[in-house]
Amino acid sequence: MGVGHWRSDAARAHFAAAYDTALARLPAVDRMWDVDTAFGTVRVYRFEGGPGRPVVLLPGRNASTPMWADNLPGLLAHRPVYCVDLLGEPGMSVQRKPITGADDQARWLDDVLTGIGEESVHILGVSFGGWSAMNYALRRPQKVASLVLVDPVLTFASIPLRTMLAFLPMGLPGVPERLRRSILRWISGGAEVDESDPVLMLIDAGTADFALQQPAPTRFSPEKLRALRVPVLAIIAGRSVIHDARRAAATARSVLSAGQVEVWERASHAVTGEFPDEIASRTSEFWAGVDR
Repeated sequence: MGVGHWRSDAARAHFAAAYDTALARLPAVDRMWDVDTAFGTVRVYRFEGGPGRPVVLLPGRNASTPMWADNLPGLLAHRPVYCVDLLGEPGMSVQRKPITGADDQARWLDDVLTGIGEESVHILGVSFGGWSAMNYALRRPQKVASLVLVDPVLTFASIPLRTMLAFLPMGLPGVPERLRRSILRWISGGAEVDESDPVLMLIDAGTADFALQQPAPTRFSPEKLRALRVPVLAIIAGRSVIHDARRAAATARSVLSAGQVEVWERASHAVTGEFPDEIASRTSEFWAGVDR
């Protein structure tokens, strides 16, 4: 297993321009810095918010901090937020050592949370970020006050074969832009998307410009999930293409001893962009209950 890298200097510059454009849509950053980890440096942004316990946001695959533009205003009304560019994914984090499996994924995230300096945090992860959040909590729960898992991949159900086949071209060099955007539309439930949207352009640039060298995530065993004692809110998108929503929800309800599981029937896998106000309201209610 190698190290994620830009396909060329031109690709790196193309992505950086898209990143800066999308980042400009976010609220004012209170602090930005790079945290040293055992596998490279991780870009972290802190946004000042309400007085509650801080939240750490973990984006999905091929995404990064700017994907939270629609979500941050609602979340910041209640508490501070830290945004992390996942190591080994297109973003401003810089991987220097291969990530070989789930233990390594948890280790670098633990280094980040230590570098942040908070005693404990709530973690919200979407898609692969949801898997990363669960993976961390199962191995190192000490700093985790709660988990919010938004349509997490490979956490409560397998990825359908048709979805795996659809995703394959996304990681290949030279794939036509029209095909990449068609796949992104399909992930979003077939909805028409604004192709000038900065976040869409950023994700598109990440898939084209960056060569992923990540180990494939694997499903957690029911036994490990049942042993988790961290409070969990699982939001499953009813129109998701990354799993069978009913099966995922049924599994989550059967294995989470401290879990609240909801299926949002109208949501696709792009739920964070479709329902930002609803996510802010529901998570605020959940976190307030946990903190009490």
